[in-house]
Amino acid sequence: MFTGIVEELGRVAAWEERETGARLTVSCSSVLADATVGASIAVNGTCLTAVTLSDDQFSADVAPETIRRTNLGDLRPGSPVNLERPLRAASRLDGHFVLGHVDGTGRILSLDALGDDNRWLEIVIARELSRYVVMKGSVAVDGISLTVAGIREGEESEAAIAFTIIPHTFEHTTLHAYQPGSRVNIEVDILAKHIEKLVASQQRG
Repeated sequence: MFTGIVEELGRVAAWEERETGARLTVSCSSVLADATVGASIAVNGTCLTAVTLSDDQFSADVAPETIRRTNLGDLRPGSPVNLERPLRAASRLDGHFVLGHVDGTGRILSLDALGDDNRWLEIVIARELSRYVVMKGSVAVDGISLTVAGIREGEESEAAIAFTIIPHTFEHTTLHAYQPGSRVNIEVDILAKHIEKLVASQQRG
């Protein structure tokens, strides 16, 4: 489990296509401080397992399903990636509960200046995910815990959600490298899914 508070901005060192899936190698430092082979590391909000480690990078195998559901297949050597280690039981929960199980990708519609280096980020997502999004609720965008500041219904199959991005978040995450049209990983709040299932089961009963 993660929190959506990005610890480090890593860089893709290699993306190696394999017969099934791919192997991703990331250059970094902070998240390797206590890492061991088999450890979980969130890469752009996607929980991956470190299969090799060195002093300045780790590698993880990426399954075909993960490539299909996330933006990891868009990565190239040099691409920045958000990194986070799993939450420890004794740690403060600064963001929200993030599982690292990406629900799908969204598309950046705009990232506009608001003044004082703040920005307004608007992302188009599938309508099937928007039902889990509420004002002032949390959504993980490329593994970044963000608070929903706007919801706008779009076309029949899409909706748009918006967030205010503070300078620190913009500078220390992948957001500064993105343009309109860039794909981002979306994980909605798992609590909303549980509530939906509980309510549905009660209605059937």
